[in-house]
Amino acid sequence: MIARLGLRIIALGYLALVVLGPVVLLVVRTFAHGLEPVVVALTSPDAVHALQVTLVLVAMAVPVNTVFGVICAFVLVRYRPPGTRLIAALVDLPFAISPVVLGLALFTLYGRTGWLGPTLAEHGIDVVFALPGMVLATVFVSLPFVVDEVAPVLEEAGLEAEQAAATLGASGWQTLWRITLPAIRWGVTYGVVLTTARALGEFGAVAIVSGNLVGETQTLPLFVEERFTDFDLTGAYAAGLLLGLIAVAVLIVLTRLSRRLDRRDRDGRDREPDRPPAVEVS
Repeated sequence: MIARLGLRIIALGYLALVVLGPVVLLVVRTFAHGLEPVVVALTSPDAVHALQVTLVLVAMAVPVNTVFGVICAFVLVRYRPPGTRLIAALVDLPFAISPVVLGLALFTLYGRTGWLGPTLAEHGIDVVFALPGMVLATVFVSLPFVVDEVAPVLEEAGLEAEQAAATLGASGWQTLWRITLPAIRWGVTYGVVLTTARALGEFGAVAIVSGNLVGETQTLPLFVEERFTDFDLTGAYAAGLLLGLIAVAVLIVLTRLSRRLDRRDRDGRDREPDRPPAVEVS
């Protein structure tokens, strides 16, 4: 009992030091001078535009990575093609590569002096220092989360329920919507939450490919850095707190939605009429 209590104290103390302490300090520093400076900082044109750009990046990157993640998890778990380990390693590549390196790679590839930049510029397509490059960077750095969350759940679910549905005459789409997706719902939910949080907070790769142009390609994390270097600590703390609140709100909404869907599925199964027992005819 003493050992268990000691381990709990150590774990809770570590969490308080690493997570709770900085969050409490951020809230205290944000409202140190009252509410009005926070409102002024967050309603400034630069802050509003940075928030809009960030939300646009999230709205583009999260659906792309969600669809890709589910499909990739199916390929890795259900079909296991040749080179499965290589595919899994490539998916996890953003965990091993610094976002700054990714930004430099995108700049080398799509910049005005890069491999594809001049050709795209001739057709009026700007990637670097524009929204497309920022979307590419955000998609890449948040790529692995849905795959890594869905693949173990999909493997744990097995094939029995899907095979039973196929035996009973269900089509492929019916099996997908009524059997497979409900089974991996929580994996997809947590993958989307992690992808959203990563897309909201991405700094390194986006800083390089965007150019950090105030009022044009500046995201909210870049706004935090710019305000901090200009000694506008209230604006930096307020924007950082806003990023955290958005991530928490996404977590709460998706969790409640998944629980509501689970409850609806259970209620639907409870309302299904009992089938009459089979009668043996002699």
